[in-house]
Amino acid sequence: MPSVNDAPRPPAPMSAEESFLDLLIETVNALDHAVRGPFLQKFIKAITQVELTEPLSLEYWDQILKRRAELSESVGKQVSLKTAMVDVLAGTNFLRMPILMEYEELKKLQINAATDALTGLYNRRLFDEYFSKELNRSRRYGQHLALVMMDLHKFKDVNDRFGHLHGDQALQIAASTLRKTLRTSDYAFRIGGDEFALLLPQSDLEQAEILAKRLRTGYEAAIAPLQINVPLALDYGVAVHPEDGDTREALQKLADERLYALKNSMRGQPRLATVEPAPRDAPPVVPAAPVESPLVMAAAAAGKSGAEKRKWERVSMAGTRAYATVGDRPDRTARVLDLSYGGVALQMDTAEEAPAAFSAVLHVPILPPVKVSLRRTYMERLADSRLRIGCAFVS
Repeated sequence: MPSVNDAPRPPAPMSAEESFLDLLIETVNALDHAVRGPFLQKFIKAITQVELTEPLSLEYWDQILKRRAELSESVGKQVSLKTAMVDVLAGTNFLRMPILMEYEELKKLQINAATDALTGLYNRRLFDEYFSKELNRSRRYGQHLALVMMDLHKFKDVNDRFGHLHGDQALQIAASTLRKTLRTSDYAFRIGGDEFALLLPQSDLEQAEILAKRLRTGYEAAIAPLQINVPLALDYGVAVHPEDGDTREALQKLADERLYALKNSMRGQPRLATVEPAPRDAPPVVPAAPVESPLVMAAAAAGKSGAEKRKWERVSMAGTRAYATVGDRPDRTARVLDLSYGGVALQMDTAEEAPAAFSAVLHVPILPPVKVSLRRTYMERLADSRLRIGCAFVS
């Protein structure tokens, strides 16, 4: 996904071939009609190996020039003549075995057309397309698909009191928070003003709610430096296929209802997620489980795919029997929710079970038991009143 932090780049200089083709356009347009047809017929055949009649060559030439102008306006830069030619002829029955196919440039144009310019997230059109695709995939393989609808609490107050520049910053920070936290298999979209949507393949209700709470907490921390005296927050509602519905309409309706239910329930209430500052004398946080540890190597390997992701990629342990024995007592166990190169998340009943620093032995399927030293970094209250304890590996 494109990053909102990427600095604008100057347009790439045109190649000699592209400059020649631009000159060709002026030359062709200056030709007499009787000469232009035969010339275009030969030119199009030389480029694409498609043999058209003279009238069709003239007709498609006008469409190519028009399509080039549309694509250039859509992406804000000049699109090559060859790309426009491929785009027009690909929609006909003539282009079967073309020699010239600038698919990479065409693909970039399609992505830009489906991307929100302000946040860099995918837009509403791509949300509709991917929602249908992922829902069909989930039905076919009997898997979960979580839909998370989100918006910015009190966003209108920011625009009214501080102007749209601050509002744009709030939206960009929300998009950045989504990109840093989501898995590489997840999708994030801006579908309207301050409205966002997430598609989380193979995620159940518990996993989706944990992620949504983490996003809410992460956004609160990220927006703090702006010092906006407005209680901005990421509100969310979750619906999961197949438990909550089997159609896009049913899932989106329920997710919206739960979003507004959360808004009403959170009025005047403290947030559930709490982030504890590290003690001043705490050891520095490093990916300190030994590099040769199978657990750390597995987590590191899982985080190496994809172009953009959070600092340490989460590896979900949902559906496994992963657990940890806490301290020196083998009868004191906690469920492992997920892990990464930097730490692990455990599920416990009470905060007393997880002191500020403690040791544990992680038991993960396929891998041998791994003894680690942990420092508690945050706690979140789950829907069933149990706690999610986030821990960092320490040396």
